[in-house]
Amino acid sequence: MSANKTVVLTYEGLKKYEEELEYLKSVKRLEVAEKIKVARSYGDLSENSEYDEAKNEQAFIEGRIAQIEQMLRNAKVIDEDDVSIESANIGTTVRILDMESNEEDEYTLVSSAEADPMHNKISDESPIGKALFGKKVGDEVEVAIPDGTVRLRILEIKK
Repeated sequence: MSANKTVVLTYEGLKKYEEELEYLKSVKRLEVAEKIKVARSYGDLSENSEYDEAKNEQAFIEGRIAQIEQMLRNAKVIDEDDVSIESANIGTTVRILDMESNEEDEYTLVSSAEADPMHNKISDESPIGKALFGKKVGDEVEVAIPDGTVRLRILEIKK
């Protein structure tokens, strides 16, 4: 992540990252420090796989802490009151119709930092998110997907 890249977050996303940061700093750091202490007590560190594993976990946690702190320093939080439902944009939920299958679906557009496809939160940088971004109710879009192309119609935009 670029040191100065602005990260757009919803208030919900901001809270999620703040909670993760607090958990990593207050719980995981202590757990890993204890693992390292126990592994050191086993003696020779040159052939101590528990020590190596604990040190690797420590490096991962410290890296994640640094990543989240950088993200939060550069965060631009979107105020839900300022989100317009005139067109699809970050913070809006878009109900769409797949023109071929005649199935409806609903996606919330978020930044790439908050994307969670399993919970229908798609990034504005994803193929579908990119195609929907800036479009209005009634607009139709074509999206290239691995299986070909899908045509979608926007049925509703809401907060």
